[in-house]
Amino acid sequence: MTSTITNRRDLDFLLYDVFDLLGLTAHGHYADHDKETLDAVIDTAQKIAEDHFLPHAALVDEEEPTFLNGKVEMRPEVKEALTHYYEAGFLAAPHEYDLGGMQLPHMVSTAIKGIFTAANVGTTAYPFLSGANVNVIKNFGTEEQKRLFMEPQLTGRYMGTMALTEPQAGSSLSDIKTTATPGDAGSYRLSGNKIFISAGDHELSENIVHLVLARIKGAPPGVKGISLFIVPKYLVNEDGTLGERNDVQLAGLIHKMGYRGTTSTMLNFGEKEGAVGYLVGEPNKGLSYMFQMMNEARIGVGVGAVVLGYSGYLNALAYAKDRPQGRPPQNKDPKAAQVHIIEHTDVKRMLLASKSYVEGGLALALYAARLVDQLKTAASDTEKEESRLLLEILTPIVKSWPAVYCLEANSLAIQVLGGYGYTREYPVERLYRDNRLNPIHEGTHGIQSMDLLGRKVTMQNGKAFKILAERMAETIAAGKDQTGIKDFAIALEAALSQVEQTTRTLTAEAAKGNIDLFLANSAVYLEVFGHMVVAWIWLQQAITAQRGLEQASSEEDTAFFQGKLQACRYFFRWELPKIAHGCRILEDFDRTCLEMREEWF
Repeated sequence: MTSTITNRRDLDFLLYDVFDLLGLTAHGHYADHDKETLDAVIDTAQKIAEDHFLPHAALVDEEEPTFLNGKVEMRPEVKEALTHYYEAGFLAAPHEYDLGGMQLPHMVSTAIKGIFTAANVGTTAYPFLSGANVNVIKNFGTEEQKRLFMEPQLTGRYMGTMALTEPQAGSSLSDIKTTATPGDAGSYRLSGNKIFISAGDHELSENIVHLVLARIKGAPPGVKGISLFIVPKYLVNEDGTLGERNDVQLAGLIHKMGYRGTTSTMLNFGEKEGAVGYLVGEPNKGLSYMFQMMNEARIGVGVGAVVLGYSGYLNALAYAKDRPQGRPPQNKDPKAAQVHIIEHTDVKRMLLASKSYVEGGLALALYAARLVDQLKTAASDTEKEESRLLLEILTPIVKSWPAVYCLEANSLAIQVLGGYGYTREYPVERLYRDNRLNPIHEGTHGIQSMDLLGRKVTMQNGKAFKILAERMAETIAAGKDQTGIKDFAIALEAALSQVEQTTRTLTAEAAKGNIDLFLANSAVYLEVFGHMVVAWIWLQQAITAQRGLEQASSEEDTAFFQGKLQACRYFFRWELPKIAHGCRILEDFDRTCLEMREEWF
């Protein structure tokens, strides 16, 4: 049976053929792995996801967690699935052997996260948040904090969250009001309210480790005065046993459009004497520490958006191949047999658009994961710095481009199924609702666009963009030399030149001090930049696919590579030209939105 949560043929093509996963095993950190071991890990993830996560995805959507008698209640299948996940060692898998890990390449960890997310996003959010929490404590916590609060999360005894948002301060973290007062034995007492805290309370683990942003009394205003604290649901004794309940209370659950299996909570810290918390790192540097978790979460959002869109596409594809309806336009005989809807050109259009979005998005996410691996395996400081800068400039794209375009794949999946797609009897409407969160959380689409234009393309005098342009030029040169690919390469070369010129025009305006005008259409810039990057990623796929086609030894291989080339053709013919229109808006410094007044609405 064809999977509706992953396309292993595509995943293997990207991992091994396009991004050379096995090349990483030449590095000592990954030397114990080969194709057999890496395939086995992915196979195990897919089996657990399909056997234990996918079957209750609709159930946790219909019967979301409830708050009864001071506790969260949810479907028992959630805990059962997570037991399989932790027993297989997947949370610890990316980490070193001495932490019980497998030292998996980040590309493989990303693929595994994608498989579980596609199967059941509501259940997978719990361990994925814990994984990001673990990384912050691992990098910035004391040895004691690692022992007491990190290591139990690796086995699933504890789970973790990040608590940033407050009712009066959504994305504006400079306005948070949660306070921290020095307490006993180096601890602090925290008081304040947090909202939209995913996985903020449940009974799935012995303890919950909250990473909380707060201000130590007397700290500077704004983001410069924010510190980071570990605040456990239950206090932990020196020997690792649980103590009394901390002063952290669940004020209520928030009822979401999608992602219903994951609790979204309102938490009150310090209703009594103050919640006991432990400072992570140095005072007033909390936001820089938390940004590691936030950036990791942002890439995770992009991966989630990709795979939810991909699953919608796979479901729509399977339906279109099986659903008979209508006849070709030239066949007027009502007695003629109906054709499957995949034979109708407009259905092909919708599926081809979806394929170009989700396969381009998956390749983009895996490329970002490859950059993380290169940070660990770089042969020189220069290579490491270039990988870091590329990851910096691409993070807003990885987070936001799939959140828009892979969500569109979900919308198209509903359209392919027609009236059936609009019902809860088919998964495509749920997948759309689940994915609709991704343009919002971990920094909205607009915030990511301002980060890209206002910070990432200009940092270090545009060094990150220059490195990206150099990498793109290398791919363009390779494409020009390959039969059937040359036109794509020439089109991307023109698009890159246009985006570079637009960027120079915008940054010149910023240099004059006109920041509001500089950033007024930043969302358009993100769309333009994102399309350019995904076109580059598609060109890489096309180059590899063309080589594969020339050596194909089976009809199945030929069909796969032809499909890749056709999806690339679609993206370059239908999507890449949108860059020209976006650049015109940007270079004209269109003021339509900037000059709109409140009273005109």
